[in-house]
Amino acid sequence: MPRADDLPPFDLTFGGTRCTTNPLGVKGCGEAGAVAAFHAITNAILDALAPLGVTAFDGPATPARIWQAMHEKRADGGRVRLAGDTGPPY
Repeated sequence: MPRADDLPPFDLTFGGTRCTTNPLGVKGCGEAGAVAAFHAITNAILDALAPLGVTAFDGPATPARIWQAMHEKRADGGRVRLAGDTGPPY
């Protein structure tokens, strides 16, 4: 296997090009990983709230807004019994 000391010396330069599609001239970097996360979290919230009858949820996903969504839509017009519950419905 070649090692660093087996390589010849070389110079590294960067020739940056300004972006022409925005006033700052900057290019995006790394947004692809962050964009899908918001949708994945929203889908997870909707999956969790589906037994309560919630079919849509607009952000931001704060605890208060999730709580509000849980109590605005309830299955059968009342409190929901969660899977595995043996106590009274809540």
